[in-house]
Amino acid sequence: MADYTIISDIGSALVRILREGMVPDVIPNADAVGLCSPSDKGDFVLGLYLYDIRESEEVFESSMRMSGQNQMRYPSRYLNLFYMLTAYSMSDIKFRSFEEHRILGRAIQVLQDHPVLDDILHENSAASDRYPVRIEQQRLENDEKMRLWNMPNVPYKLSMYYKVSPVELSSARTRKVPRVRRVDMDFVEMERNGR
Repeated sequence: MADYTIISDIGSALVRILREGMVPDVIPNADAVGLCSPSDKGDFVLGLYLYDIRESEEVFESSMRMSGQNQMRYPSRYLNLFYMLTAYSMSDIKFRSFEEHRILGRAIQVLQDHPVLDDILHENSAASDRYPVRIEQQRLENDEKMRLWNMPNVPYKLSMYYKVSPVELSSARTRKVPRVRRVDMDFVEMERNGR
């Protein structure tokens, strides 16, 4: 089960993977990789932006689960998280595009080499082990990318788009259930023909 912090845990796990795979070879400083909106990137060289959260269509839970000995927890909700990954080089304008392409190329490679987040999530939280949390690159058309960017006065930058799913968000609602303390059974002898 995963608590309400699971969305921030996923963001932290992605940033951690990118930092471990890119610093210091491609990006000199770990603080230059982080979560940010493209309109408010600060000093980030590689920004990861959560642009959408949707309920998963692939995983659905409808039954309650035991949570301890005397209570049941209401069903979890499974989410798909959608991220935009953008490089922001601080290089001279002559080298900026080259540098951004290099950063994005390595970021794609790092995420491709870590298609499942489970190991890093289980270190930090009580994430679910029932369904593996996968990172998948999204194939979006250019008009959809432009619509997602939609930052006034900020020119579009080449970005990569990823889906992380299924992400379990457990219910905080529980119901007490009594323990079975006594069982009564009656035995009736039946004839061979079923009477």
